[in-house]
Amino acid sequence: MQHGKKYRNARAQIDREQTYSPLEAVRMLKGWDGPKFDETVEAHVRLGLNVRHADQQLRGTLMLPHGTGKQLRVAVFAEGEKAKEAEAAGADVVGSADLAKRIEEGFTDFDVAIATPDQMGNVGKLGRILGPRGLMPNPKTGTVTMDVAKAVQESKAGKLEYRTDRGANVHLTIGKKSFDEKQLLENYATLIEEIVRAKPSASKGRYIHSITLTTTMGPGIHVDTTRTRGIAEELEEEAATVTA
Repeated sequence: MQHGKKYRNARAQIDREQTYSPLEAVRMLKGWDGPKFDETVEAHVRLGLNVRHADQQLRGTLMLPHGTGKQLRVAVFAEGEKAKEAEAAGADVVGSADLAKRIEEGFTDFDVAIATPDQMGNVGKLGRILGPRGLMPNPKTGTVTMDVAKAVQESKAGKLEYRTDRGANVHLTIGKKSFDEKQLLENYATLIEEIVRAKPSASKGRYIHSITLTTTMGPGIHVDTTRTRGIAEELEEEAATVTA
């Protein structure tokens, strides 16, 4: 694959044999001359888990303190009063069997799907469509619930679902390139703290194998995996040193 000049220039700034502190990585990717649009900043974490075993699979939700910078579209499967609650909370699409039919016909213009428990009959048959897209409602992540208003509000506020893929990797957006360094560092710190907190008890050996930060169109920067605490404070300490 041929990369453009901006990509090659950014990659030339990276020492492939070095791992960078979170602050150094964020500062580098923000300094790259990228495309005209506001790129997404992504974190990719490779874990030492054998996801073939159910007790070593990782899945959960988290709220980033500064959100992702993306306005999420929320679809809700509900009827009656619960449908009204979802609409009042800001859901973009609300329906029942009619919504399921639209999705079967190709409608997938939403980022989060929420359902009341009584709607799982309609939702269940959409597994082959919603599952591969990571959109299948699940009680473990709070997207199968009677409190649809809360679920919609949390999703709109930036609640994210994370899970390991087949290679034991977690991929998650932590913001936009236009975010300032502090916002990106605090979002990154929240993600890493959550992954450390959620470490499966069955996990053996080294847990976090590698962490890579990148932008939509940029190269990856390898981040020091031992820096899991005091990440956001690094910027404050640097500022204090400069002003001292």
